[in-house]
Amino acid sequence: MTQTPEAIDLLIESRWIAAVDPDVVLKNHAVAVHHGRIVAVLPSNEARTRYQASERVTLDDHILIPGLINLHTHAAMTLMRGLADDLPLMQWLQNYIWPAEAAHVSAQFVYDGTRLACAEMLLGGITCFNDMYFFPEAAASAAAEMGMRAVLGITAIEFPTPYASDADDYINKGLAVREQWLNHPLISFCLAPHAPYTVADSTFERLLTLSEQMNLPIHCHVHETAQEITDSLGEHQSRPLERLRKLGLLGPNFIGVHAVHTNDDDLLLLKASGSSVAHCPTSNLKLASGFAPVARMRQLGINIGLGTDGAASNNRLDLFGEMRLASLLLKGLSGDASALPANEALRMATLNGAIALGLSHEIGSITPGKAADLCAVSLAELSSRPCYDPLSHLVNVAGRESVTHVWVAGKCCVDHKRLVQNGQNDLESSIALWQNRLEVRR
Repeated sequence: MTQTPEAIDLLIESRWIAAVDPDVVLKNHAVAVHHGRIVAVLPSNEARTRYQASERVTLDDHILIPGLINLHTHAAMTLMRGLADDLPLMQWLQNYIWPAEAAHVSAQFVYDGTRLACAEMLLGGITCFNDMYFFPEAAASAAAEMGMRAVLGITAIEFPTPYASDADDYINKGLAVREQWLNHPLISFCLAPHAPYTVADSTFERLLTLSEQMNLPIHCHVHETAQEITDSLGEHQSRPLERLRKLGLLGPNFIGVHAVHTNDDDLLLLKASGSSVAHCPTSNLKLASGFAPVARMRQLGINIGLGTDGAASNNRLDLFGEMRLASLLLKGLSGDASALPANEALRMATLNGAIALGLSHEIGSITPGKAADLCAVSLAELSSRPCYDPLSHLVNVAGRESVTHVWVAGKCCVDHKRLVQNGQNDLESSIALWQNRLEVRR
C-alpha cells in the first residue's frame, strides 16, 4: 500500500547541509519544516516521496547551515558607523561615542539603527543577535518587524544617559519592557551590565539575584583593555574577573565579552564556573585592544561564541568575516595551522552562541525539533570553484555576499539575496536624516 505523503510547509533541498550537531556535512539532503520547526533531515530523494510541501526550495550549488548567531553587538550603533575611527577604546568612547549618544540617542534612534542592523545581519546570514544598548523597547519593535530573533540586554550602568538616570532606573525600565514582550516567539532578554569599570558591586548583586530568579543570561564587557585591569587592581584590589567571581556573577549564565587581557588564572575562573566568552576579533584589532588567548580557552574547553561588536567599532556586522579572522588569527598566533578548523569556526558562529544564550534547545544546529533558523550559502560562483571541501569554502572562500536565502523560524527573510520585508526606501531616508544630524553636531 502506498503511503500518503505528509503535508508540511517547506522542504529545502541542498547539495550540502552542515548540521553542526551532529558534526557532519550531508550531501544531497533536505530539511523538512512545518510550523516553523525542523521535522526531519533526510536524503532528498526520500524527502520527495515522504513529504508534500506547500513550498519547495532547491539549492543545487549551496551549503545549508544553521542561522548565524551574533553573540555580541550594539545594534543601533550602525548609525555611528565610521563616526570616529582609528582611535584607542577609551579615547573613542569618552571623546566621541558617549558625547554623540548623549546628544542623539532616543527611542527613534534605536529603532532606526536596529532596523538597519537587522537588515545588514539578515542579508549576511545572521538570524539571532545578542544586544546591549538603550531603549530595548525600540530594539524589540525593530527586530520583530524585521522577523529576526533577538536577545535584548537589560542594560545597567551607573551614570545617566538620555535613557535612564541611574542603574536602578535602567534595570527597572528594562524589566518592564521584558514583561511586555514575554510571550513573543523571537524576542527574549538578558541582563547587560556594561562593564566592571562602569557598574558598582551593589548593581552586580541585584543583577545576580534577577538572573537566578528569572534564569536570564548576564552579558558583560570584561578584560577588554590592559588599563581596565590596572584600574581594577587599584580600586578593588582584584582583577575584574576575580571581583565578579567574589560577587557570584560567574557561571553558566555569564557571557564575558572580549576577554582579551586574560591570564591563566582568569581563564581557569571562566572554565571552573562554566562561563562563556563572546570573541570579537575584528573589534579587538580595530580598537587595538589586543589578541584574546583563544587557543588556551579552547584547550581548557571554555565555550566561545563569535560577536561583531557594534558597527561603530567594527565597522561591519559580518560573521563570515569574524569566522575567517578568528581562524586565521588563531593559526597565526599559535603556530598551528590546525588550531581552528572550519567546522569549529562554524560551531563558534552557531551552536556555541546558542549555548551561551541558553538557547541551544531552540537554535544553533540543523536538528529535528529545533526552530528552522537557516542560511543558504551559494558556492556556485567561479571564485568558489572547484570545491573539494564545502566547510572549508564556507570559512575561507565564501563571504556574506554568498548568502542567498535566510529563514527565521521557518519564515523566509532573505530570498535570492533580497530582503523579503519591505520598507527599504523608508529605512534609507531615516539613515540619511541621522547622518545629517550627527555630522552637524560633531
